[in-house]
Amino acid sequence: MIGTEIEKARDLLLRNEVVAIPTETVYGLAGNALSEIAVSKIFEAKNRPHFDPLIVHVSEVSEVSNYVEEIPELAFNLMEHFWPGALTVLLPKKSCIPDLTTSALNEVGIRIPNHPITLELLKSLPFPLAAPSANPFGYISPTSAQHVAEQLGEKIPYILDGGSCSVGIESTVLRVQHNEIEILRLGGISVEDLQRFTSNIHIQQHSSSSPASPGMLTSHYAPRKPVFVGNIRELMHDFASQKIGVLSFKEDFQIESQRILSKTGSFAEAASNLFAYLRELDHMNIDVILAEFLPNENLGRAINDKLKRASAK
Repeated sequence: MIGTEIEKARDLLLRNEVVAIPTETVYGLAGNALSEIAVSKIFEAKNRPHFDPLIVHVSEVSEVSNYVEEIPELAFNLMEHFWPGALTVLLPKKSCIPDLTTSALNEVGIRIPNHPITLELLKSLPFPLAAPSANPFGYISPTSAQHVAEQLGEKIPYILDGGSCSVGIESTVLRVQHNEIEILRLGGISVEDLQRFTSNIHIQQHSSSSPASPGMLTSHYAPRKPVFVGNIRELMHDFASQKIGVLSFKEDFQIESQRILSKTGSFAEAASNLFAYLRELDHMNIDVILAEFLPNENLGRAINDKLKRASAK
């Protein structure tokens, strides 16, 4: 059921049920982060492996100390600047956060989402919300309530509709050590944004079968149709015998089954369209999806990372 009743979502969450919620990044499948019962329902609904940790959502920076052992100065500065927003910070967790929520890791990822409906919901609850993307594990992340309904509608009692997501890709996940930032997942906050706070930034390149954060697995965000990333014109020649769909950055390839992420070359617009357009192409009568990498700068890095994982075999 899709609706806009915050009170209904609150009542369900208080009863250890799960609810889909809007954020500026993607829609999340939310449950009480402190309840193993609720967290188990999140994993079950998504068919998510228990080794993949969940991000915890709060409404105020002042709440973070309730759930973590310490907050380094640089981490606090990042929170103050980017929250509410598309930034998740990994910090040593307190024992009140169940091991199930963090996949038995001693760190928890925390953020404040930048969406008025979900912020109002969080402020009305006596607990934080664990909320991974509201989609079957490994599939394209949802950026509208209808996307959630198509994939999980029969498995969850309520979808809180907050319109289309403005950022459209997941949050950037990072860890702070001394004056160094280690990025574990590229996302809605760019490397350039973070460089204003320190030049000592390392991007975790390898994927993991025991990830420290969501979005680190080799294959992720993937449509059912196979995705190939490269020079689109060359790929069109290679797949000439098949029905093709095209996902380009800004070029029009003059075919019906194509989506252009941003005709003006805007990284922000491309990010906000990425998952929705992958989903639309996946529903078309085509055999393969051909895509191209964006310039590896700004949010282009995060989009390229999602395309790599979507095309992983």
